[in-house]
Amino acid sequence: RKKKDLDVPEMPSIPNPFPELCCSPFTSVLPADLFPKANSRKKQVIKVYSEDETSRALDVPSDITARDVCQLLILKNHYIDDHSWTLFEHLPHIGVERTIEDHELVIEVLSNWGIEEENKLYFRKNYAKYEFFKNPMYFFPEHMVSFATETNGEISPTQILQMFLSSSTYPEIHGFLHAKEQGKKSWKKIYFFLRRSGLYFSTKGTSKEPRHLQFFSEFGNSDIYVSLAGKKKHGAPTNYGFCFKPNKAGGPRDLKMLCAEEEQSRTCWVTAIRLLKYGMQLYQNYMHPYQGRSGCSSQSISPMRSISENSLVAMDFSGQKSRVIENPTEALSVAVEEGLAWRKKGCLRLGTHGSPTASSQSSATNMAIHRSQPWFHHKISRDEAQRLIIQQGLVDGVFLVRDSQSNPKTFVLSMSHGQKIKHFQIIPVEDDGEMFHTLDDGHTRFTDLIQLVEFYQLNKGVLPCKLKHYCARIAL
Repeated sequence: RKKKDLDVPEMPSIPNPFPELCCSPFTSVLPADLFPKANSRKKQVIKVYSEDETSRALDVPSDITARDVCQLLILKNHYIDDHSWTLFEHLPHIGVERTIEDHELVIEVLSNWGIEEENKLYFRKNYAKYEFFKNPMYFFPEHMVSFATETNGEISPTQILQMFLSSSTYPEIHGFLHAKEQGKKSWKKIYFFLRRSGLYFSTKGTSKEPRHLQFFSEFGNSDIYVSLAGKKKHGAPTNYGFCFKPNKAGGPRDLKMLCAEEEQSRTCWVTAIRLLKYGMQLYQNYMHPYQGRSGCSSQSISPMRSISENSLVAMDFSGQKSRVIENPTEALSVAVEEGLAWRKKGCLRLGTHGSPTASSQSSATNMAIHRSQPWFHHKISRDEAQRLIIQQGLVDGVFLVRDSQSNPKTFVLSMSHGQKIKHFQIIPVEDDGEMFHTLDDGHTRFTDLIQLVEFYQLNKGVLPCKLKHYCARIAL
């Protein structure tokens, strides 16, 4: 009105960039179905521990899976994802723990814990989690497996695995186990049979006639745990214990304790129970590790290798002209030679300072250079080394290097092969005033432990297999 009264020329109108903000206050700007429903994904704080007892708190949604929790920790700590990172449920009051399967909901696992129990979630590597899909022959010994229907010819371990995943046929696992009697401290050696319907034992020797079989435990509403200190806590005859624990009960009286004679037998029983309980779900976890519920999908995870890295090729620059190395074996040998040449130059640089003690200083440096490596464990016992390797999976090539307790000047390489742990002494050898390390009485010598480990990662040598996966204590 004032503009009209004063006869002032009107300014051109500027278009409103946000017209949706100028609508009626009585009408909704966005449709109601675009708003998230209240409490659709409640969040909860969980605490995850690592090997060195450091911990990290995570604010996670209620439908997060174990695989997604591992993925969060991998991204936050900038670890390399090799699909072996695993979440463990640790119950110290009864001395057991288990692998939480990748598809399991973590909040559901925590909901079964008692208020006063000091249970923990652990985040560490488990190289054996899906190893039975790659090398089933190590997990199902012939003397422990039979079949419900007669088969023509020999059955391969791969066919046994397919039978576990099939709903029509199944292999039967059988063998002697020590069982703890309910309400007693005594253990009894009994012959057991594992079938799809549950675990049974024979009341008459090794007979599997229906009248001699008695039901022991089902695994639909219970989880399988590995005993950590069976001899100490439960008076078990061996250290290869495992147990069934009902989902909704947590007391020691509710456990159904079992004990195998050796590690291979325990691994076979536990693996078979996991396969019978989860079946194809385990295979899907193995084949498609990023299919989670809480949005940690493969789209949100950066690839391990970039596009530019995928286009790299091996080159040889030793001659006057560079050339592409097409043979992978040649490329590997050239890389090893260049690495050894670089290491020798580094040693020469360390030893050429003009001082009479330069060579001794360089050898001292070489002797101590391994302390910063993740595979080296300073002053741990033989039993502790075995515990670490078992925890991270009895897969061929899992290893660590430690100080020798019997001889303070030597080191020990502890490694897994054939589901057994073997120890090899690394002996120092002196030649022309220089110190070397050797595993084969001086036939193959190395200037330091890093060079030794790198060599046996590429060559089997005197070892039963190559070194593949190192045991490390990671911090969160």
